[in-house]
Amino acid sequence: MTTTLLSTAGELHARARAGRRAVVMTMGALHEGHATLIRTARALAGPDGEVVVTVFVNPLQFGAGEDLDRYPRTLDADVKLAGESGADVVFAPAVDEVYPGGEPQVRITAGPMGERLEGASRPGHFDGMLTVVAKLLHLTRPDVALYGQKDAQQLALIRRMVRDLNFGVEIVGVPTVREEDGLALSSRNRYLSPAERRTALALSSALFAGQDRHAAQEALRARAREVPATRARAEALSAIGESRAAADAHAVATAVPGGPAAVRAAARQVLDEAARLDPPLVLDYLALVDPSDFTDIGDDFTGEAVLAVAARVGATRLIDNIPLTFGTFGAAS
Repeated sequence: MTTTLLSTAGELHARARAGRRAVVMTMGALHEGHATLIRTARALAGPDGEVVVTVFVNPLQFGAGEDLDRYPRTLDADVKLAGESGADVVFAPAVDEVYPGGEPQVRITAGPMGERLEGASRPGHFDGMLTVVAKLLHLTRPDVALYGQKDAQQLALIRRMVRDLNFGVEIVGVPTVREEDGLALSSRNRYLSPAERRTALALSSALFAGQDRHAAQEALRARAREVPATRARAEALSAIGESRAAADAHAVATAVPGGPAAVRAAARQVLDEAARLDPPLVLDYLALVDPSDFTDIGDDFTGEAVLAVAARVGATRLIDNIPLTFGTFGAAS
């Protein structure tokens, strides 16, 4: 399809609108993860709607020593991929179009949730991110905006901002897209040398180890509940080869479903091993949190959770996460 490249909000506002407008916000260097967002936006907008992809490297969300100048800028390739994925418009404004008076004096503050995990590692990052998201929502005027779940804390904060400040837009999260080896797609992956990439695989491997431990514990608890809470339970468990569980059926029945501590431990073991590789993985954080506020969950927690990790390999900082559900006797959501 023909994709129009625009650089000013006036040009975008002058376009005739019929159906829904769906917006995908990016900092460029588009990859298959972005393409998935754009294709999802196309489906939500429908044949009569419009998909707008923003390309803007936001200086406000880069801290001292971060990679603002090094961040890849590939606008021609971005327009091509956006068009192939279903975008009608690529909106690529200059800095003075988004911040016409220079750095804004009035900004969005992320609050306590923005000071945890990524916010603690990158002070001010989420204030800058929310400020530009608010600006771009005003400039593009969408009905729906889509963001990747790979940036889980970012997505949670955008949802909170839209709810708290009464933005009239629907926010949709799209599942993380991974490369064949499991590494979450990111524009920063291109910075990794072959050896660094091998080490970086520990991020997704750790998450999958935690996910597997969670699934196994949930399945065992569900199986224990399926038989009577008497001697017959031990006999039934023994009959299916669960001899250890049969020896302590009561402990199995009363165990915390899914075991958050065990999930953390399984993931941590993989990360500890990666710290001894060459080059080593330098862990920033591993956390199992409530996605509503990104606080750590306790051992009695039930409901949706996020297992999140951030680490450096060489000069490149990477993040990843997976969703889990505790207390429903199922595996990862």
